[in-house]
Amino acid sequence: MSTFDWLSHLGVDDAYTTDIVEVSFKDGASKEFYHAPPELQVFTGDYVAVETKNGYNVGCISLSGELVKLQLKKKHVKEAKVTESVLRKANDRDLEKMYEARKLEFPALVKARAIARTNHSPMKVTDVEFQGDCRKATIYYTADTRVDFRELVRQFSHQLRVKIEMRQIGPRQESARIGGIGSCGRELCCSTWLSDFQSVNTAAARYQNIAINQGKLSGQCGRLKCCLNYELNTYMEALEAFPKKADKLRTDAGTGILIKTDIFKGLMYYTYRENRGVLLPIPVEKVHEIIALNKAGKQPADLQGFQQVVVVQEEVFEYEDVTGAVELPAEKRRKKKRKSGSRGSGSNSGRKPKSSGSSSAGSTPTDKPKAKSNKRRSSNRNRRRGPKPKQE
Repeated sequence: MSTFDWLSHLGVDDAYTTDIVEVSFKDGASKEFYHAPPELQVFTGDYVAVETKNGYNVGCISLSGELVKLQLKKKHVKEAKVTESVLRKANDRDLEKMYEARKLEFPALVKARAIARTNHSPMKVTDVEFQGDCRKATIYYTADTRVDFRELVRQFSHQLRVKIEMRQIGPRQESARIGGIGSCGRELCCSTWLSDFQSVNTAAARYQNIAINQGKLSGQCGRLKCCLNYELNTYMEALEAFPKKADKLRTDAGTGILIKTDIFKGLMYYTYRENRGVLLPIPVEKVHEIIALNKAGKQPADLQGFQQVVVVQEEVFEYEDVTGAVELPAEKRRKKKRKSGSRGSGSNSGRKPKSSGSSSAGSTPTDKPKAKSNKRRSSNRNRRRGPKPKQE
């Protein structure tokens, strides 16, 4: 939603033919037109306080001068409908209140979503925008059906302690307000420069030979990507050179069936109905010739004579001998430490003591010395009693 004043960078003195300026609020989230009296001496980039129906709001002038007329014409706004005006340049107190209002927006958004979920309202609260003087809050929401939010407005005003205004927006406007990064790696077009949302259908993808995959063709708003329309006119102009009815070509060798079309290279790929394993690239001019022969009742021998021969040049890569030029450091290996007494045959050192039948499987390390002491006591008792008599 940004605007670039290109006249201010050319060093041209713009004749102020109109006193109307465009003021943006909340970094371009919303924009309005206001009258700026010449005695105020406000220019593009200045923060100003503008009048509203209740109180005032603080915003930044995004456009002024002759470019405002073009913007009015683009948005279909007549100059006679612009009635509100700029009050003054924003002072330090106005800017402080504006920053305070921005800090209140996120907690208010959380409260608004909690109230809407508690009332089981079929709506999604997208954003909350406070007025510069903190007297009014605009709640933006999306909904598939009509929502009766009269009770919600009472609860919103009771919790937020300000005047509430509800505005319903579409999914594209929602993604424009939230913003994000697209699949191209750049910021979303709808949140930077795109202001006119045109309808996009799957026919635009078919003309550009794009696979109909709803997951890949959809943007963050859940609708088809707006960029599908950017190059559509170029594809439509290029497709005018291709024949309309060229799905089948009759030859003596068999019937050729169109598999795919390469618009950039001007090739049409055919295969025989009898032999599907052969793919023949034929230029558009040759396809027109074959269609003209078929209309005259003639058939060429085959399609191999019309196909374009693709010459593949093999690139020879020469590898440089880097022996001695690159020396890798010797890899340091750490020797594994052997446990003490692991090789001792007669000694019991390093071995785990066997637990008696009464001991549990999950015994703690503190139980080990007790087991050793019990074994010593039993051995001492056996020595005192003497050897057991042999049974015959």
